[in-house]
Amino acid sequence: MAGHSQFKNIMYRKGAQDKKRAKIFTKIIRELTTAARNGLPDPAANPRLRAAVLAARQANMPKDTVDRAIRRGAGGEADATYDEVRYEGYGPGGAAVIVEALTDNRNRTASEIRAAFTKAGGALGETNSVGFLFAHVGEIVYPAATVSADEMLEAVIEAGAENVESDSEQHAVTCAPDALNAVRDALEQRFGLAVSARLVWRPKTTAPIGEETAISLFKLLETLEDSDDVQNVYANFEVADDVMARLGA
Repeated sequence: MAGHSQFKNIMYRKGAQDKKRAKIFTKIIRELTTAARNGLPDPAANPRLRAAVLAARQANMPKDTVDRAIRRGAGGEADATYDEVRYEGYGPGGAAVIVEALTDNRNRTASEIRAAFTKAGGALGETNSVGFLFAHVGEIVYPAATVSADEMLEAVIEAGAENVESDSEQHAVTCAPDALNAVRDALEQRFGLAVSARLVWRPKTTAPIGEETAISLFKLLETLEDSDDVQNVYANFEVADDVMARLGA
């Protein structure tokens, strides 16, 4: 198994996401506010805002909370301003890590992230120091029960996407970043709303790591995700299935 999604699965099994609901809401509110501030406050005319509203719906965020965040961003309130920053570095075992953040204090966020990398035995690098190891792509996700793998593949080809990976849990469709909106719209016309539709970083190559290193790396990823400023974390690790099973027990 490779990539950050497997770490996320472990987190789900431990029930950590339930404990982090407030943090999840904070992250989504920042994205809603930023998307509304940088574009139109109408999700139908603002693809980024539409994706944020979809994420809010998946997190069961109350509608009035969503609407309030959008109004704050659209109104240009001073406390609704966040800078978009990307940090890159290497974690334990040489795993490449990309961190996307929305912050109102760049110095604070950079200091926190650098400290997390250092404590884990990794190192924060310059922008683009590991970005070349990833592909920036659009990703649209549907539950596996939505449709058969063959029908999804047919729809993906017709929509102009690049690929689809189907398993027992989901269909993950990937496309060029500038094709995300068109592909999403085509699939939603056929299958309804997606679980998520956003830009992500997917590893081009992976770094195999053992059990002890995986434990250290997962602690780093969890520390990063615990930050209110951090929106997304991606890593290119690869862990054997038996090791992943033990860590997720």
